Amino acid sequence: MLRNMMIADLKVGDVIESYYILKECTAKTTANGRPYLSAQVSDRSGFITMMAWDYPGPVGEANVGQVVKVRGEVIEYRGTHQLTAHRLRLAVENDVFDKSALVPTAPIDPEERMAEIRAMVQSLEDADYRRVCETMLERHGEAFRNIPAAKTVHHSFLNGLLMHTSNMLRMASLMAEIYSDIVDRSLLLTGTLLHDFAKEEEFVFSELGLSTGYTVKGQLLGHLVMGAQEVEKVAAELGVPEEKSLLLQHMLLSHHGEPEFGAAVVPMCAEAELLSKIDLIDSRMEIYTEALAEIQPGMFTNRIFALEKKIYRHE
Repeated sequence: MLRNMMIADLKVGDVIESYYILKECTAKTTANGRPYLSAQVSDRSGFITMMAWDYPGPVGEANVGQVVKVRGEVIEYRGTHQLTAHRLRLAVENDVFDKSALVPTAPIDPEERMAEIRAMVQSLEDADYRRVCETMLERHGEAFRNIPAAKTVHHSFLNGLLMHTSNMLRMASLMAEIYSDIVDRSLLLTGTLLHDFAKEEEFVFSELGLSTGYTVKGQLLGHLVMGAQEVEKVAAELGVPEEKSLLLQHMLLSHHGEPEFGAAVVPMCAEAELLSKIDLIDSRMEIYTEALAEIQPGMFTNRIFALEKKIYRHE
């Protein structure tokens, strides 16, 4: 039996006993009434689907974000690795494992990305937008640097929001140059920087720093509305002209593109249109990155819920 194996190193046929983070979990019942658990576990190296057959508990949905001890076997299911758990329990106080090996972290240098973002903020020609960015970074910089960008779909690892936003800022700066006749670079970059700041209030975080659910405010309002509300307050404190404040609020409220995807309003200025598309591009490319890492060249993934399709990994 192999012990304390990293998920990225697992091979079909491996029999393992390891500690992982319970990333997703749903209790289900087979057609003949037998309970089972459909879950996803993760560590710093990646994630894997886990099935626990004939399993009535006690590990369940309430334990998402906690560390579990798994004894099981790695199998191949529809071209991807899957972990069949034979024994499963929550980690207890006297268990010995390396927490740093469990927490997935963005493959970036956080200090370099933060320095890059601060340089971009200083490059903004519009002093009002620049002051809004500086104030928001001063108030929320630590959380912005550390938290995931999402619960599960994309960039759901430590420093994920920083990676997602800095990727988007790079694209936004390029788009502002290409479409300089109609795009206000200062507005576009400010909206891009601030678009997900309110996820700090939207998510519930585990002791390891990962998102495990949503706060009451997160569920009732969502990060688009909460973000726009704070931007309005900060702009008023700084004496920013009303139209600039409204434009920033509009960008945050519309950055999901369409109401069916959570947008409060549809984009109605060029900068808001670009922000919604840039956000979609970066989130989708991360979904591709994570999904393709799980399969070999020449294979298709299973249907990916967030993309509503399966995807192919070419040579």
